[in-house]
Amino acid sequence: MRITLAVDVMGGDHGPAVTVPASLQVLRENQGLQLLLVGDEAAIGPLIARVSPELRSRLQVVHTAEFVTMDDKVSTALRIKKQSSMRLAVNAVRDGQAKACVSAGNTGALMAVSRFVLKTHPAIDRPAIMAALPTQTGHVHMLDLGANVDSEPHQLLQFAQMGALVAEALDGHARPRVGLLNIGEEEIKGNELIKQTHELLRQSGLNYIGYVEGDGIFRGEAEVIVCDGFVGNIALKSSEGVAKMMAGMIRKQIGRSLLNRVLGALALPIWRGLRHEMDPGRYNGASLVGLGGIVVKSHGSADAASFAQALRVAVLEVEKDIPGLIARELSHPMVEVSPVASET
Repeated sequence: MRITLAVDVMGGDHGPAVTVPASLQVLRENQGLQLLLVGDEAAIGPLIARVSPELRSRLQVVHTAEFVTMDDKVSTALRIKKQSSMRLAVNAVRDGQAKACVSAGNTGALMAVSRFVLKTHPAIDRPAIMAALPTQTGHVHMLDLGANVDSEPHQLLQFAQMGALVAEALDGHARPRVGLLNIGEEEIKGNELIKQTHELLRQSGLNYIGYVEGDGIFRGEAEVIVCDGFVGNIALKSSEGVAKMMAGMIRKQIGRSLLNRVLGALALPIWRGLRHEMDPGRYNGASLVGLGGIVVKSHGSADAASFAQALRVAVLEVEKDIPGLIARELSHPMVEVSPVASET
């Protein structure tokens, strides 16, 4: 299967220094892959000057000197920087030149540009940001992670439906368990948004297991966890912060004494395995689901190995035709869901 990805080379904290080597790495891994490297040709050229003729034949540089910075406002990305590397990469998906776009750029700008250019499916009110997080039993798909600060109950239902479809397609779960993130598992817990969404999910036909607390995310209680973007982004950033804190505390303890250093050296295989399991780079690549095309967002601070993983996520989503799957399944609701009246 021939797959072409459009890469926003200029996006992220490190730009071409990370995105180009990562692109070449994934290009070597996948003989059926072609890449559009969108960005400043003067910056890209030296980084691909020594690649083999075979790899070079599967690369195309789309030159633009304009790019969206991490500090640019959404309005700047949409209305002023219409020739940015981000915009042209998303345009390539719309125009059929690429099957997916990958960017490490400004999240708000990428979501706004992608929604403007690719639109959403008629059955979807809003796209959501979805990513895989590590758990004790594997990983969980969580959404929304920041695209929508405020959401309605029926929109969270749509997120759950999309998340379940993606988990089934990517991981092979026939009936992925879906949980709703809440401050407790009891029926009485939660605000009106949570309670109304809970009722909709119970009627949805999904394999809905009810409320999941924050610690349940990482115990592997569900394959899909749904929340609004405000809560989801805080949960994501908090988990990343805890992982970094734990790594720092372990290093500090090992360095406290000679005995600790000896024991640390003996346990080195364990630490390496743990670091591998918890490495955010293994899970890099958040999907903007609900759009009319595939857009994958990499961490802005990603190194080459992490950005390469985001490219692999895009390839997998193309192979599984995630937008087509969502469009087909949500064109006809799984069940007729009754509206939930607000309590007075």
